[in-house]
Amino acid sequence: MTVTGWFVGLLALGAIPILVIGQPSALGWWLLAMLVVLVVDLLLAGSPRALRFERQTPARMRLGEQATATLLVTNTGRRTVRGVLRDAWQPSAGAAANRHGVSVPPGERRAVQTALAPFRRGERRAEHVTVRAAGPLRMAARQATHVVPGAVRVLPPFHSRRHLPSRLARLRELDGRTSVMIRGQGTEFDSLREYVRGDDVRSIDWRATARRRDPLQPDAAKLVVRTWRPERDRRVVIVVDSGRTSAARIADEPRLDTGFEASLLLAALASRAGDRIDLVIWDRVVRGRVQGATGAELLSRMVDQMAVVEPSLIEPDWSAVPGLVRQVSAQRSLVVVLTAIDSPGASRGLLAMLPQLTRRHTVVVAAVADPDVQETAAQRGRRSEVYRAAAAERALLDAERVAQAIRQLGADVVRAAPQDLPPALADHYLALKAAGRL
Repeated sequence: MTVTGWFVGLLALGAIPILVIGQPSALGWWLLAMLVVLVVDLLLAGSPRALRFERQTPARMRLGEQATATLLVTNTGRRTVRGVLRDAWQPSAGAAANRHGVSVPPGERRAVQTALAPFRRGERRAEHVTVRAAGPLRMAARQATHVVPGAVRVLPPFHSRRHLPSRLARLRELDGRTSVMIRGQGTEFDSLREYVRGDDVRSIDWRATARRRDPLQPDAAKLVVRTWRPERDRRVVIVVDSGRTSAARIADEPRLDTGFEASLLLAALASRAGDRIDLVIWDRVVRGRVQGATGAELLSRMVDQMAVVEPSLIEPDWSAVPGLVRQVSAQRSLVVVLTAIDSPGASRGLLAMLPQLTRRHTVVVAAVADPDVQETAAQRGRRSEVYRAAAAERALLDAERVAQAIRQLGADVVRAAPQDLPPALADHYLALKAAGRL
């Protein structure tokens, strides 16, 4: 039971004439009268415990989108329930207006809608619904809390998909769908065509040239070149570090979320290229895994796995990564490791593991660079800025030392700001395709 502001105001208003009259006994009668009004109003109020609830929520939505959660309220009691209903979603679900006025007559049903605008991915849940049913005099209210579980899965936003059309156009060029043909180690023969200025002379097929004659110049042979296209059905294994360093926020976005964006763009591009993609999210245990999926199912399963993964505040066990890759693929693959390479101390385990991967696979280490550190290193106007710039320069030098060590161990390094890392990794994948390294 609760009392309303109307009751408190009326109680205070009645005390004024009593104080003016100066009869203390009248105060007791006034309090008794107000108590009777309170009890009568409480007895006439509808019972919130007679309400029954049913949720209708979207199964999933993308971060940054809005959705509506509907709560169906059925009154099984004998009196109309009038009051306020609170649909208690998690704060990160973005349910700003979660209090609703309701009036449900006996035996009827009403729909209450709550707008959701989540600002974090993952499972956003609602556990309870609290109803405060006021009496007809609005002096008192009966309150009850019901357990009505509900959840909506908030998926990664995949903002980097805007870069996909331009990379697919470049992929079509590599794949021989336009006039541009690339030759390199590990590529597949596609077709023969006449030589044009600018073609690589090493691609001339002299046997085919000898068999083809120009009818206007019988003694002159037309040069014929071979065209090549990148090999298909390659394996791409993406390993996302979900350890301690992935929790750091760079440009107001966790490193882990940036790694997910880069993984989604790379997977979408590589699947269009005919390659097979596997995803492992790892720190000391496997937090998420996607294997054997293709086409639209691949991205759907990836975002489902990514949605519920949060950074773990522990150091990742890099020594187990080669074994994980062997479980995923026994053949030579492109292994993309998304992690942090900020300091030599934190990257010691990564550097010790890389030789085992580079002996059998093409390895790319992708990391997020903090643009604020770059800006701080360039600001040296005041004495305090000089000290901060020195610290920033030291951080940049440490990151470059780690990147150089990774290159010496036979792996490639892709390092860019959060908004630039997904397209940079996609470009590097296309460069590997063009060079025939896959």
